Amino acid sequence: MSETPEQPLPPPPSPVAPPPPSDNGLPSSEQRQWAMFAHLSALIGLIVPFGNVLGPLVIWLVQKDKMAFVDDQGKEALNFQITVFGAAVISFFLMFILIGFLLIFVVGLGALVLTIIAAIKANEGVAYRYPLTIRLIK
Repeated sequence: MSETPEQPLPPPPSPVAPPPPSDNGLPSSEQRQWAMFAHLSALIGLIVPFGNVLGPLVIWLVQKDKMAFVDDQGKEALNFQITVFGAAVISFFLMFILIGFLLIFVVGLGALVLTIIAAIKANEGVAYRYPLTIRLIK
């Protein structure tokens, strides 16, 4: 019996696949759509408690290894929603000295407006960065 030499295994695929090239340099339509969903999924928080954090978290976890643009925008949406949650908690405690009632309104309105802007920009293929965001997930 003769032994045949074993063939070397191919290298494992990289964890985050680069986006496929497009004619205009933008991420693919599918990547832009998933990135938009990552931002808009935060609006689930209007119905479900902690949905503003859970929505972007789920989309980011599911798509981060498949699409680099969604990985970036999912982290951005998640970081922003964690920041909004922290600001809402601080506003809640400040309600005892009445300023919190105004702050919670400003935080909610600002979060809604910036989330919609981010979703539009992501759908255009622009890597949007929220202002005043603590970036805990890098």
